Amino acid sequence: MELKILEESKSSLKLSIEGEDHTLANVLRRELWSDSHIKVSGYNIDHPLVGNPVLVVETDGKEDPKKALLLAVERIKKKNAEFLIKIKSF
Repeated sequence: MELKILEESKSSLKLSIEGEDHTLANVLRRELWSDSHIKVSGYNIDHPLVGNPVLVVETDGKEDPKKALLLAVERIKKKNAEFLIKIKSF
């Protein structure tokens, strides 16, 4: 996976997630919406077979979009760890 920043400002971030698909992009998009500072969280893939997701994150300006993305990743990691523990307890 490679991340390429396409556009960046104080309250918005647009990045390409090379080598990934809907699976990762949709999880990120959904988790970002749990942050009260997020105003826009979405992604687009130009072509499902050969395109890379382009993730768009916009905040209200009170939180840096990179920080919001990092916090979302940390929450996802925590949820995955909890899920793993539950699966192993079967």
